[in-house]
Amino acid sequence: MTDIKDLEKTLWATADKLRNNMDAAEYKHVVLGLIFLKYISDAFDELYQKLKTDKHSDAEDKDEYLAENVFYVPPSARWSFLQHQRAKLPTIGKDIDDAMDAIEKDNPSLKGVLPKDYARPALDKKRLGELIDLIGNVGFNQKGHNSKDLLGKVYEYFLGMFADAEGKRGGQFYTPESIVKLLVEMLEPYSGRIYDGCCGSGGMFVQSEKFLEAHGGKIGDIAVYGQESNPTTYKLAKMNLAIRGIDAKIELGDTFHNDRHKDLKVDFIMANPPFNISDWGGEQLLDSHLWKYGIPPSGNANYGWLQLFANKLSPTGTGGIVLANGSMTTNSGTENEIRKAMIQEGLVDCMVALPTQLFYNTQIPACLWFLARNRKNHKFRDRSNEILFIDARKLGVMTSRKNRILTDDDIARIAGAYHNWRNKGSKYQDIQGFCKAATQKEIEANNFVLTPGRYVGTEEIEDDGVSFDEKVSLITSELKIQFHQSNELQTRIKNNLKKIGIDL
Repeated sequence: MTDIKDLEKTLWATADKLRNNMDAAEYKHVVLGLIFLKYISDAFDELYQKLKTDKHSDAEDKDEYLAENVFYVPPSARWSFLQHQRAKLPTIGKDIDDAMDAIEKDNPSLKGVLPKDYARPALDKKRLGELIDLIGNVGFNQKGHNSKDLLGKVYEYFLGMFADAEGKRGGQFYTPESIVKLLVEMLEPYSGRIYDGCCGSGGMFVQSEKFLEAHGGKIGDIAVYGQESNPTTYKLAKMNLAIRGIDAKIELGDTFHNDRHKDLKVDFIMANPPFNISDWGGEQLLDSHLWKYGIPPSGNANYGWLQLFANKLSPTGTGGIVLANGSMTTNSGTENEIRKAMIQEGLVDCMVALPTQLFYNTQIPACLWFLARNRKNHKFRDRSNEILFIDARKLGVMTSRKNRILTDDDIARIAGAYHNWRNKGSKYQDIQGFCKAATQKEIEANNFVLTPGRYVGTEEIEDDGVSFDEKVSLITSELKIQFHQSNELQTRIKNNLKKIGIDL
Protein backbone atom coordinates (compact mmCIF):
# COMPACT_ATOMS: atom_id res chain seq x y z
CA MET A 1 0.00 0.00 0.00
CA THR A 2 1.78 3.15 -1.20
CA ASP A 3 -1.02 5.70 -1.06
CA ILE A 4 -0.88 7.68 2.20
CA LYS A 5 -4.64 8.27 2.18
CA ASP A 6 -5.30 4.52 1.97
CA LEU A 7 -2.83 3.92 4.77
CA GLU A 8 -4.48 6.52 6.99
CA LYS A 9 -7.97 5.12 6.41
CA THR A 10 -6.84 1.53 7.04
CA LEU A 11 -5.02 2.49 10.22
CA TRP A 12 -8.01 4.44 11.47
CA ALA A 13 -10.48 1.64 10.72
CA THR A 14 -8.27 -0.88 12.53
CA ALA A 15 -7.52 1.38 15.48
CA ASP A 16 -11.20 2.27 15.82
CA LYS A 17 -12.10 -1.44 16.01
CA LEU A 18 -9.63 -1.84 18.85
CA ARG A 19 -11.37 0.97 20.71
CA ASN A 20 -14.10 -1.47 21.78
CA ASN A 21 -16.43 0.43 24.14
CA MET A 22 -13.99 3.18 25.08
CA ASP A 23 -15.14 6.77 24.53
CA ALA A 24 -13.39 8.53 21.60
CA ALA A 25 -12.37 11.44 23.84
CA GLU A 26 -10.50 9.03 26.10
CA TYR A 27 -9.20 6.72 23.39
CA LYS A 28 -7.53 9.51 21.40
CA HIS A 29 -4.93 9.97 24.13
CA VAL A 30 -4.15 6.25 24.06
CA VAL A 31 -3.59 6.21 20.29
CA LEU A 32 -1.96 9.63 19.83
CA GLY A 33 0.39 8.96 22.75
CA LEU A 34 1.55 5.73 21.11
CA ILE A 35 2.00 7.41 17.70
CA PHE A 36 4.12 10.06 19.41
CA LEU A 37 6.17 7.43 21.23
CA LYS A 38 6.77 5.59 17.94
CA TYR A 39 7.75 8.83 16.23
CA ILE A 40 10.38 9.94 18.74
CA SER A 41 11.69 6.38 18.97
CA ASP A 42 12.14 6.22 15.18
CA ALA A 43 13.83 9.63 15.10
CA PHE A 44 16.12 8.52 17.92
CA ASP A 45 16.91 5.19 16.23
CA GLU A 46 17.85 6.90 12.96
CA LEU A 47 20.49 9.02 14.70
CA TYR A 48 21.47 6.15 17.01
CA GLN A 49 22.45 3.98 14.03
CA LYS A 50 24.57 6.80 12.58
CA LEU A 51 26.34 7.41 15.88
CA LYS A 52 27.11 3.71 16.29
CA THR A 53 29.13 3.74 13.07
CA ASP A 54 31.12 6.82 14.18
CA LYS A 55 34.03 5.80 16.36
CA HIS A 56 34.28 9.33 17.78
CA SER A 57 30.69 9.32 19.04
CA ASP A 58 28.85 7.69 21.92
CA ALA A 59 25.42 6.50 20.79
CA GLU A 60 24.12 6.69 24.39
CA ASP A 61 25.31 10.26 25.02
CA LYS A 62 22.20 12.44 25.48
CA ASP A 63 24.07 15.55 24.33
CA GLU A 64 24.57 14.02 20.88
CA TYR A 65 20.78 13.97 20.44
CA LEU A 66 20.23 17.40 21.96
CA ALA A 67 22.70 18.85 19.43
CA GLU A 68 20.61 17.42 16.57
CA ASN A 69 17.25 18.49 18.06
CA VAL A 70 16.29 14.83 18.56
CA PHE A 71 14.66 13.50 21.74
CA TYR A 72 16.81 10.99 23.64
CA VAL A 73 14.92 7.74 24.26
CA PRO A 74 16.22 5.50 27.08
CA PRO A 75 16.53 1.72 26.35
CA SER A 76 13.36 0.71 28.24
CA ALA A 77 11.27 3.21 26.23
CA ARG A 78 12.47 2.32 22.74
CA TRP A 79 9.75 1.08 20.44
CA SER A 80 11.60 -2.06 19.37
CA PHE A 81 11.86 -3.15 23.01
CA LEU A 82 8.20 -2.41 23.80
CA GLN A 83 6.78 -3.99 20.64
CA HIS A 84 8.90 -7.12 20.42
CA GLN A 85 9.51 -7.93 24.08
CA ARG A 86 6.64 -6.42 26.10
CA ALA A 87 3.52 -5.94 23.90
CA LYS A 88 2.14 -9.45 24.51
CA LEU A 89 2.59 -9.30 28.29
CA PRO A 90 -0.22 -8.29 30.70
CA THR A 91 2.15 -5.67 32.14
CA ILE A 92 2.37 -3.73 28.85
CA GLY A 93 0.25 -0.87 30.26
CA LYS A 94 2.68 -0.22 33.09
CA ASP A 95 5.63 -0.66 30.73
CA ILE A 96 4.33 2.16 28.52
CA ASP A 97 3.63 4.42 31.51
CA ASP A 98 7.20 3.80 32.70
CA ALA A 99 8.50 4.53 29.20
CA MET A 100 6.66 7.87 29.09
CA ASP A 101 8.05 8.76 32.54
CA ALA A 102 11.58 7.89 31.47
CA ILE A 103 11.33 10.00 28.29
CA GLU A 104 10.07 13.03 30.25
CA LYS A 105 12.96 12.72 32.72
CA ASP A 106 15.53 12.73 29.93
CA ASN A 107 13.78 15.48 27.91
CA PRO A 108 12.69 18.40 30.13
CA SER A 109 10.75 20.09 27.28
CA LEU A 110 8.28 17.16 27.41
CA LYS A 111 7.79 17.27 31.17
CA GLY A 112 4.12 16.80 32.06
CA VAL A 113 3.10 16.45 28.40
CA LEU A 114 2.95 12.71 27.66
CA PRO A 115 -0.06 10.54 28.58
CA LYS A 116 0.69 8.11 31.43
CA ASP A 117 -2.51 6.19 32.08
CA TYR A 118 -1.98 3.00 30.09
CA ALA A 119 -1.93 0.74 33.17
CA ARG A 120 -5.51 1.54 34.18
CA PRO A 121 -7.70 -1.58 34.51
CA ALA A 122 -10.33 -0.28 32.05
CA LEU A 123 -7.83 -0.40 29.17
CA ASP A 124 -7.84 -3.90 27.59
CA LYS A 125 -4.16 -4.96 27.56
CA LYS A 126 -4.62 -7.48 24.74
CA ARG A 127 -6.08 -4.75 22.52
CA LEU A 128 -3.33 -2.37 23.65
CA GLY A 129 -0.75 -4.92 22.45
CA GLU A 130 -2.56 -5.19 19.10
CA LEU A 131 -2.56 -1.39 18.79
CA ILE A 132 1.20 -1.33 19.42
CA ASP A 133 1.69 -3.89 16.62
CA LEU A 134 -0.51 -1.83 14.31
CA ILE A 135 1.36 1.44 14.92
CA GLY A 136 4.68 -0.41 14.93
CA ASN A 137 4.25 -1.24 11.26
CA VAL A 138 3.72 2.36 10.09
CA GLY A 139 6.43 3.28 7.62
CA PHE A 140 7.49 -0.20 6.63
CA ASN A 141 7.18 -1.08 2.93
CA GLN A 142 5.91 2.44 2.17
CA LYS A 143 7.74 3.54 -0.96
CA GLY A 144 8.74 7.19 -1.09
CA HIS A 145 8.07 7.83 2.60
CA ASN A 146 10.12 7.43 5.73
CA SER A 147 8.59 6.30 8.99
CA LYS A 148 8.85 9.71 10.68
CA ASP A 149 7.11 11.63 7.89
CA LEU A 150 4.32 9.07 7.74
CA LEU A 151 3.80 9.19 11.50
CA GLY A 152 3.46 12.98 11.35
CA LYS A 153 0.77 12.66 8.68
CA VAL A 154 -0.99 9.84 10.54
CA TYR A 155 -0.99 11.85 13.80
CA GLU A 156 -2.59 14.82 12.04
CA TYR A 157 -5.16 12.62 10.27
CA PHE A 158 -6.09 10.92 13.54
CA LEU A 159 -6.58 14.31 15.23
CA GLY A 160 -9.18 15.16 12.60
CA MET A 161 -10.88 11.77 12.82
CA PHE A 162 -11.09 11.95 16.62
CA ALA A 163 -12.55 15.46 16.35
CA ASP A 164 -15.22 14.04 14.04
CA ALA A 165 -15.86 11.07 16.35
CA GLU A 166 -16.21 13.34 19.38
CA GLY A 167 -18.56 15.75 17.63
CA LYS A 168 -19.16 18.89 19.68
CA ARG A 169 -16.26 18.33 22.08
CA GLY A 170 -13.89 17.60 19.20
CA GLY A 171 -13.98 21.18 17.98
CA GLN A 172 -12.37 22.32 21.21
CA PHE A 173 -9.00 21.01 20.08
CA TYR A 174 -9.27 20.89 16.29
CA THR A 175 -9.95 23.40 13.51
CA PRO A 176 -10.82 21.64 10.22
CA GLU A 177 -7.84 21.51 7.88
CA SER A 178 -9.46 23.34 4.95
CA ILE A 179 -10.23 26.39 7.14
CA VAL A 180 -6.67 26.46 8.47
CA LYS A 181 -5.31 26.08 4.96
CA LEU A 182 -7.45 29.01 3.77
CA LEU A 183 -6.16 31.26 6.57
CA VAL A 184 -2.56 30.33 5.79
CA GLU A 185 -2.94 30.75 2.02
CA MET A 186 -4.50 34.19 2.48
CA LEU A 187 -1.95 35.49 4.99
CA GLU A 188 1.14 33.86 3.40
CA PRO A 189 3.38 33.56 6.48
CA TYR A 190 6.74 33.27 4.70
CA SER A 191 8.79 34.61 7.60
CA GLY A 192 8.36 36.26 10.98
CA ARG A 193 6.47 35.60 14.19
CA ILE A 194 3.20 33.65 14.17
CA TYR A 195 0.77 33.65 17.12
CA ASP A 196 -2.39 31.83 18.14
CA GLY A 197 -3.80 32.68 21.56
CA CYS A 198 -6.23 29.71 21.57
CA CYS A 199 -4.09 27.24 19.66
CA GLY A 200 -5.94 23.97 20.30
CA SER A 201 -3.79 21.09 19.07
CA GLY A 202 -1.57 23.42 17.01
CA GLY A 203 -3.04 22.96 13.53
CA MET A 204 -2.40 26.57 12.49
CA PHE A 205 1.33 26.11 13.06
CA VAL A 206 1.50 22.75 11.27
CA GLN A 207 -0.22 24.23 8.21
CA SER A 208 2.18 27.19 8.26
CA GLU A 209 5.08 24.75 8.11
CA LYS A 210 3.47 22.98 5.14
CA PHE A 211 2.99 26.34 3.41
CA LEU A 212 6.68 27.13 3.83
CA GLU A 213 7.70 23.73 2.48
CA ALA A 214 5.42 24.17 -0.55
CA HIS A 215 6.98 27.55 -1.33
CA GLY A 216 10.60 26.61 -0.78
CA GLY A 217 10.97 28.25 2.63
CA LYS A 218 12.46 26.87 5.82
CA ILE A 219 10.76 26.25 9.14
CA GLY A 220 13.53 28.33 10.75
CA ASP A 221 12.15 31.38 8.94
CA ILE A 222 9.18 31.51 11.30
CA ALA A 223 8.95 31.68 15.09
CA VAL A 224 5.84 30.14 16.64
CA TYR A 225 4.03 31.34 19.77
CA GLY A 226 0.82 30.00 21.22
CA GLN A 227 -1.31 29.60 24.31
CA GLU A 228 -3.99 27.10 25.27
CA SER A 229 -6.17 27.10 28.39
CA ASN A 230 -7.19 23.42 28.34
CA PRO A 231 -4.40 21.28 29.90
CA THR A 232 -5.32 18.17 27.90
CA THR A 233 -5.43 20.06 24.59
CA TYR A 234 -2.17 21.80 25.49
CA LYS A 235 -0.50 18.37 25.70
CA LEU A 236 -1.89 17.40 22.29
CA ALA A 237 -0.44 20.60 20.83
CA LYS A 238 2.99 19.99 22.34
CA MET A 239 3.06 16.46 20.91
CA ASN A 240 1.66 17.56 17.52
CA LEU A 241 4.35 20.21 17.09
CA ALA A 242 7.15 17.99 18.39
CA ILE A 243 6.20 15.28 15.92
CA ARG A 244 6.54 17.83 13.09
CA GLY A 245 9.86 19.12 14.42
CA ILE A 246 8.41 22.59 15.08
CA ASP A 247 10.13 24.40 17.95
CA ALA A 248 7.17 26.33 19.32
CA LYS A 249 6.77 28.39 22.46
CA ILE A 250 3.38 27.03 23.57
CA GLU A 251 2.22 28.06 27.03
CA LEU A 252 -0.59 26.83 29.27
CA GLY A 253 -3.07 29.32 30.69
CA ASP A 254 -6.11 31.52 30.12
CA THR A 255 -5.07 34.10 27.49
CA PHE A 256 -7.31 36.86 28.85
CA HIS A 257 -6.45 36.46 32.53
CA ASN A 258 -2.93 35.01 32.37
CA ASP A 259 -1.36 36.11 29.09
CA ARG A 260 1.92 34.23 28.86
CA HIS A 261 3.07 36.32 25.88
CA LYS A 262 2.00 39.69 27.27
CA ASP A 263 4.50 41.94 25.48
CA LEU A 264 4.70 39.93 22.26
CA LYS A 265 4.15 41.66 18.91
CA VAL A 266 3.80 39.40 15.88
CA ASP A 267 3.69 39.47 12.09
CA PHE A 268 0.86 36.96 11.72
CA ILE A 269 -2.08 35.83 13.81
CA MET A 270 -4.21 32.82 12.92
CA ALA A 271 -6.84 31.82 15.44
CA ASN A 272 -10.16 30.05 15.91
CA PRO A 273 -11.39 31.13 19.36
CA PRO A 274 -14.48 29.43 20.82
CA PHE A 275 -17.63 31.09 19.46
CA ASN A 276 -19.76 33.38 21.63
CA ILE A 277 -18.37 32.25 25.00
CA SER A 278 -20.14 33.91 27.91
CA ASP A 279 -18.06 32.64 30.85
CA TRP A 280 -14.77 34.32 29.92
CA GLY A 281 -14.60 36.57 32.98
CA GLY A 282 -14.97 39.84 31.10
CA GLU A 283 -16.39 41.59 34.18
CA GLN A 284 -12.96 41.21 35.82
CA LEU A 285 -11.20 42.95 32.93
CA LEU A 286 -13.07 46.25 32.70
CA ASP A 287 -9.89 48.29 33.03
CA SER A 288 -7.76 46.12 30.70
CA HIS A 289 -5.26 47.83 28.40
CA LEU A 290 -6.64 45.68 25.57
CA TRP A 291 -9.88 47.61 25.14
CA LYS A 292 -8.66 50.31 22.78
CA TYR A 293 -11.91 50.32 20.79
CA GLY A 294 -14.36 49.80 23.66
CA ILE A 295 -15.13 47.44 26.55
CA PRO A 296 -16.63 44.20 25.18
CA PRO A 297 -19.79 42.86 26.86
CA SER A 298 -19.14 40.40 29.69
CA GLY A 299 -21.63 37.98 28.13
CA ASN A 300 -19.73 37.44 24.86
CA ALA A 301 -15.96 37.21 24.27
CA ASN A 302 -15.97 37.73 20.47
CA TYR A 303 -14.95 41.39 20.58
CA GLY A 304 -12.58 40.62 23.43
CA TRP A 305 -10.72 38.19 21.14
CA LEU A 306 -10.67 40.66 18.25
CA GLN A 307 -9.10 43.36 20.41
CA LEU A 308 -6.67 41.00 22.09
CA PHE A 309 -5.41 39.88 18.69
CA ALA A 310 -5.30 43.44 17.36
CA ASN A 311 -3.10 44.31 20.34
CA LYS A 312 -0.63 41.53 19.42
CA LEU A 313 -0.05 42.74 15.86
CA SER A 314 3.26 44.40 15.01
CA PRO A 315 3.14 47.75 13.13
CA THR A 316 2.84 45.84 9.82
CA GLY A 317 1.18 42.67 11.20
CA THR A 318 -1.83 40.91 9.70
CA GLY A 319 -4.23 38.40 11.24
CA GLY A 320 -7.04 36.04 10.34
CA ILE A 321 -9.63 35.12 13.00
CA VAL A 322 -12.55 32.68 12.75
CA LEU A 323 -15.69 33.97 14.48
CA ALA A 324 -19.43 33.36 14.50
CA ASN A 325 -21.39 35.21 11.80
CA GLY A 326 -23.19 37.24 14.45
CA SER A 327 -19.98 39.17 15.07
CA MET A 328 -20.43 40.95 11.71
CA THR A 329 -23.81 42.49 12.54
CA THR A 330 -24.30 42.47 16.31
CA ASN A 331 -25.66 45.55 18.06
CA SER A 332 -25.51 43.92 21.49
CA GLY A 333 -24.03 46.07 24.24
CA THR A 334 -20.99 47.94 22.95
CA GLU A 335 -20.20 45.56 20.09
CA ASN A 336 -21.51 47.76 17.26
CA GLU A 337 -19.52 50.73 18.61
CA ILE A 338 -16.36 48.62 18.85
CA ARG A 339 -16.87 47.37 15.28
CA LYS A 340 -17.42 50.94 14.06
CA ALA A 341 -14.23 52.15 15.78
CA MET A 342 -12.17 49.29 14.31
CA ILE A 343 -13.50 50.02 10.82
CA GLN A 344 -12.94 53.77 11.10
CA GLU A 345 -9.35 53.22 12.23
CA GLY A 346 -8.78 51.06 9.14
CA LEU A 347 -8.01 47.89 11.05
CA VAL A 348 -10.45 45.62 9.17
CA ASP A 349 -8.99 44.48 5.85
CA CYS A 350 -11.22 41.70 4.54
CA MET A 351 -14.32 39.72 5.55
CA VAL A 352 -15.13 36.21 4.31
CA ALA A 353 -18.49 34.49 4.83
CA LEU A 354 -17.92 30.72 5.07
CA PRO A 355 -20.25 27.92 3.98
CA THR A 356 -22.13 25.92 6.62
CA GLN A 357 -21.15 22.47 7.96
CA LEU A 358 -17.39 23.06 7.93
CA PHE A 359 -17.02 22.44 11.68
CA TYR A 360 -17.28 19.25 13.71
CA ASN A 361 -18.48 20.96 16.85
CA THR A 362 -21.06 23.54 15.84
CA GLN A 363 -23.68 24.37 13.23
CA ILE A 364 -23.29 28.10 13.93
CA PRO A 365 -22.45 29.88 10.62
CA ALA A 366 -18.93 31.31 10.69
CA CYS A 367 -16.85 33.99 9.03
CA LEU A 368 -13.24 35.10 8.79
CA TRP A 369 -12.05 38.50 9.96
CA PHE A 370 -8.77 39.70 8.42
CA LEU A 371 -7.10 42.52 10.32
CA ALA A 372 -4.14 44.62 9.17
CA ARG A 373 -2.35 47.04 11.43
CA ASN A 374 -1.11 49.29 8.60
CA ARG A 375 -2.96 49.17 5.30
CA LYS A 376 -0.73 51.82 3.74
CA ASN A 377 2.54 49.93 4.26
CA HIS A 378 4.93 49.56 1.33
CA LYS A 379 4.55 45.78 1.02
CA PHE A 380 1.01 45.99 -0.40
CA ARG A 381 -1.03 48.69 -2.10
CA ASP A 382 -2.84 51.36 -0.07
CA ARG A 383 -6.25 49.91 0.86
CA SER A 384 -7.00 52.30 3.70
CA ASN A 385 -10.36 53.44 2.34
CA GLU A 386 -11.68 49.98 1.42
CA ILE A 387 -12.65 46.60 2.85
CA LEU A 388 -12.83 43.52 0.65
CA PHE A 389 -15.93 41.36 1.09
CA ILE A 390 -15.97 37.73 -0.09
CA ASP A 391 -19.09 35.58 0.02
CA ALA A 392 -17.93 31.94 -0.04
CA ARG A 393 -21.15 30.43 1.29
CA LYS A 394 -21.84 28.49 -1.91
CA LEU A 395 -18.38 26.90 -2.06
CA GLY A 396 -17.19 23.58 -0.68
CA VAL A 397 -18.14 19.93 -1.16
CA MET A 398 -19.79 17.50 1.24
CA THR A 399 -17.50 14.73 2.48
CA SER A 400 -20.22 13.08 4.55
CA ARG A 401 -23.87 13.61 5.43
CA LYS A 402 -22.91 16.24 8.01
CA ASN A 403 -19.54 17.69 7.01
CA ARG A 404 -18.25 19.90 4.22
CA ILE A 405 -14.72 20.93 3.21
CA LEU A 406 -13.34 23.72 1.06
CA THR A 407 -11.50 22.20 -1.90
CA ASP A 408 -8.07 23.38 -3.03
CA ASP A 409 -9.78 25.17 -5.94
CA ASP A 410 -12.14 26.93 -3.52
CA ILE A 411 -9.22 28.02 -1.36
CA ALA A 412 -7.29 29.25 -4.41
CA ARG A 413 -10.31 31.23 -5.58
CA ILE A 414 -10.86 32.97 -2.23
CA ALA A 415 -7.16 33.61 -1.56
CA GLY A 416 -6.67 34.72 -5.17
CA ALA A 417 -9.39 37.36 -4.87
CA TYR A 418 -7.77 38.70 -1.69
CA HIS A 419 -4.27 38.77 -3.16
CA ASN A 420 -5.43 40.40 -6.41
CA TRP A 421 -7.13 43.11 -4.36
CA ARG A 422 -4.31 43.55 -1.84
CA ASN A 423 -1.17 43.24 -3.96
CA LYS A 424 0.44 46.00 -5.99
CA GLY A 425 0.00 45.76 -9.74
CA SER A 426 -2.68 43.06 -9.59
CA LYS A 427 -5.84 43.24 -11.66
CA TYR A 428 -8.68 42.91 -9.20
CA GLN A 429 -12.31 43.03 -10.31
CA ASP A 430 -15.52 42.82 -8.31
CA ILE A 431 -17.49 39.66 -9.11
CA GLN A 432 -21.22 39.96 -8.49
CA GLY A 433 -22.35 37.45 -5.88
CA PHE A 434 -18.76 36.62 -4.82
CA CYS A 435 -16.50 39.58 -4.03
CA LYS A 436 -16.72 43.36 -3.70
CA ALA A 437 -14.28 46.07 -2.61
CA ALA A 438 -16.52 48.44 -0.66
CA THR A 439 -15.55 51.96 0.33
CA GLN A 440 -15.73 53.36 3.86
CA LYS A 441 -18.73 55.46 2.75
CA GLU A 442 -20.63 52.39 1.55
CA ILE A 443 -19.91 50.60 4.83
CA GLU A 444 -20.98 53.63 6.85
CA ALA A 445 -24.21 53.78 4.81
CA ASN A 446 -24.82 50.16 5.86
CA ASN A 447 -24.46 51.09 9.55
CA PHE A 448 -21.02 49.40 9.71
CA VAL A 449 -22.46 45.95 9.11
CA LEU A 450 -19.73 43.64 7.75
CA THR A 451 -21.80 40.81 6.21
CA PRO A 452 -20.37 40.13 2.71
CA GLY A 453 -23.84 39.34 1.31
CA ARG A 454 -24.84 42.94 2.01
CA TYR A 455 -22.21 44.19 -0.46
CA VAL A 456 -21.49 41.55 -3.10
CA GLY A 457 -25.10 41.26 -4.32
CA THR A 458 -26.55 38.15 -5.90
CA GLU A 459 -24.77 35.98 -8.41
CA GLU A 460 -25.43 36.85 -12.04
CA ILE A 461 -27.38 34.20 -13.95
CA GLU A 462 -26.14 33.63 -17.49
CA ASP A 463 -28.72 34.39 -20.19
CA ASP A 464 -29.53 31.20 -22.11
CA GLY A 465 -31.11 33.12 -24.99
CA VAL A 466 -34.62 31.69 -24.43
CA SER A 467 -37.43 34.24 -24.02
CA PHE A 468 -39.80 34.21 -21.04
CA ASP A 469 -42.81 33.25 -23.23
CA GLU A 470 -40.87 30.37 -24.76
CA LYS A 471 -39.94 29.10 -21.29
CA VAL A 472 -43.59 29.23 -20.14
CA SER A 473 -44.69 27.38 -23.30
CA LEU A 474 -42.00 24.72 -22.81
CA ILE A 475 -42.94 24.12 -19.16
CA THR A 476 -46.67 23.93 -20.06
CA SER A 477 -46.10 21.34 -22.79
CA GLU A 478 -43.89 19.27 -20.44
CA LEU A 479 -46.65 19.27 -17.82
CA LYS A 480 -49.22 18.18 -20.42
CA ILE A 481 -47.03 15.26 -21.49
CA GLN A 482 -46.50 14.18 -17.85
CA PHE A 483 -50.26 14.44 -17.18
CA HIS A 484 -51.06 12.35 -20.25
CA GLN A 485 -48.48 9.72 -19.29
CA SER A 486 -49.89 9.61 -15.76
CA ASN A 487 -53.43 8.98 -17.09
CA GLU A 488 -52.16 6.26 -19.40
CA LEU A 489 -50.36 4.56 -16.51
CA GLN A 490 -53.47 4.68 -14.31
CA THR A 491 -55.59 3.10 -17.10
CA ARG A 492 -53.09 0.26 -17.55
CA ILE A 493 -53.02 -0.42 -13.81
CA LYS A 494 -56.86 -0.56 -13.67
CA ASN A 495 -57.01 -2.96 -16.65
CA ASN A 496 -54.40 -5.27 -15.10
CA LEU A 497 -56.28 -5.31 -11.78
CA LYS A 498 -59.55 -6.22 -13.62
CA LYS A 499 -57.82 -9.29 -15.06
CA ILE A 500 -57.30 -10.65 -11.53
CA GLY A 501 -60.81 -9.80 -10.40
CA ILE A 502 -60.33 -6.39 -8.80
CA ASP A 503 -62.57 -3.69 -10.29
CA LEU A 504 -61.80 -0.11 -9.29
